[in-house]
Amino acid sequence: MIVENSLDEVKKRENALSIIKDIVESDGRDSLFDLTGLSGGFIADSSEISLLETYVGPAIFEDALQEVGIEHMGGEKVLPLNRTSSGILATILTLVKEDTNVVHYLAKLPAHPSIPRSCKLVGANYSETDVFDEFSIPDNTSLVVITGSTMDHQVIDEEEFKKVIDMAHQKDIPVMVDDASGARLRTTVFNQAKACDLGADIAITSTDKLMPGPRGGLMAGREDLIDEIKVKVNQFGLEAQPPAVLAMLNGIKNFNGDNLIKSFTRKDDLFELLSEKFSNFEKTPTGVMISPEGLAGEIDIPHNLSQKDLAFVFSFILLKDHGIITIPPVSMPGASATIRFDLSTSDAFDLDLNDLNKKIVSSFEELQDVIPNEEKCREIVFSS
Repeated sequence: MIVENSLDEVKKRENALSIIKDIVESDGRDSLFDLTGLSGGFIADSSEISLLETYVGPAIFEDALQEVGIEHMGGEKVLPLNRTSSGILATILTLVKEDTNVVHYLAKLPAHPSIPRSCKLVGANYSETDVFDEFSIPDNTSLVVITGSTMDHQVIDEEEFKKVIDMAHQKDIPVMVDDASGARLRTTVFNQAKACDLGADIAITSTDKLMPGPRGGLMAGREDLIDEIKVKVNQFGLEAQPPAVLAMLNGIKNFNGDNLIKSFTRKDDLFELLSEKFSNFEKTPTGVMISPEGLAGEIDIPHNLSQKDLAFVFSFILLKDHGIITIPPVSMPGASATIRFDLSTSDAFDLDLNDLNKKIVSSFEELQDVIPNEEKCREIVFSS
């Protein structure tokens, strides 16, 4: 294997960022095409930036965020965090006791790794399923978790969503929703209700996913629970700092659901183009994707790479040769290695899909050329 552990994942990410830096410095930002769906942004004017002081910033921008955050997420109160994972950790630290159960329902396994990892930290028993008929809530359960939209944009059925919440509340168990991209994807593209409006006690979204906000998290929900969780957030330094809060505020204000709708239709055109060459691309709500397993199924020459390694090498070729940023090169340890081409990002709005198709095909042909040479593949992933 090329990428064997979390340290390797950190190293490949560092290399990817170095490549991105080199491209920007040599050819300019316009030579990059961020198709991750996580491109985010930082919208602010000079008058706002002048207020980004340690105490002035929170006094002004956190108060303003309450109004727009509740409108965006629902609930009684919102809490800005430095990461969605931070909100998940803080919620589990607050609500989950050692030796209790945490049960999780999502549209497709696996869950984001921050959830089982947080449960492990507190010594809780964790289980997850994507089969509704197999979902149950055992005795001594302290938290029920629902994922609104998975890392690969598989969206939960709204009726199942409501049934899981009802099952939990019948036993007086709080429900946390990991709605990282779902807070926009579910509501805008699939016309589902906000998680809090469906009865969730806590919902958390990523403010850089499918919106022009910063890498950060925004939690919404019951005021009493938000207040309890906020204590843990402050104790462990998980809160969002003033610049991120400002960017969240303006990111939500500038969120345009029409961009998601446009990508929802354009993805069919890209899928049709790719289907002329490939058999294993799949549609997502806002683009197309190919899983490590699917990519392996496209390979017709002998090699010794794992399926994930194939995805890493392919995605690095896309980045190095064509400036196309997908999730695997820049992701955090434990993230999905599925390669998504998300058409909801600003870099994709005016992208020529025929040209994108040619670049994907060219990169795949190079992948087939290099995979018999494992050392060359290692160099592609780890050396800028």
